[in-house]
Amino acid sequence: MKKIFPNAAAALEGLCFDGMTVMSGGFGLCGIAENLIIALRDSGAKDLTVISNNAGVDDFGLGFLLQTRQIKKMISSYVGENKEFERQFLSGELELEFNPQGTLAERCRAGGAGIPGFYTKTGVGTVIADGKEHKEFNGETYILETGLVSDLSIVKAWKGDEQGNLVYRKTARNFNPMMASAGKVTVAEVEEIVPLGSLDPDCIHTPGIFVQRIIQADHEKRIEQRTVRERENA
Repeated sequence: MKKIFPNAAAALEGLCFDGMTVMSGGFGLCGIAENLIIALRDSGAKDLTVISNNAGVDDFGLGFLLQTRQIKKMISSYVGENKEFERQFLSGELELEFNPQGTLAERCRAGGAGIPGFYTKTGVGTVIADGKEHKEFNGETYILETGLVSDLSIVKAWKGDEQGNLVYRKTARNFNPMMASAGKVTVAEVEEIVPLGSLDPDCIHTPGIFVQRIIQADHEKRIEQRTVRERENA
């Protein structure tokens, strides 16, 4: 199976449709599939449900899809850096399903592992628990959370080979491995495609069986919030 595609647009060809569910890896702007997000925007697919830790910033990442009103619903854990997201949500233009961050990660992991649901203490006694099944284990109350699966997962990795085996770099790993496994189709963009056999099998984070398409691309790697201090006088 040929998995390497020449660019992001080609890699998404035939995969995008209105009303689809998309998992988008990354944390803030770290480890996001920059090029695939732009290709998704350019596909014109609308009424999207996007599962992502956050919604990018106003002029980068998933913020591009908010600008074009292509996102109908976000399933997220943190969305505090995007003014357009705030505006659309408060005006009722955008649906939002908030998740505790660990719960969101586990929902993606569960979906990839074929687990339809799991119980967790996180959120008990808060609005997170409203409408969810409660169950006691050893005298403690837990709530039922469901696993998540997407029509398309777009992820960003450091290195990949022609079979789609992926290695992430440090904190850029974040949500990417869980989301890669939970997509009905997973497309990865990497900084470098390496020859088959050159990746240490013990260091592969996402096995190629989870990845259907892969591209090599350049990345801007923006810093979401740059904090500096004045140089002290010598």
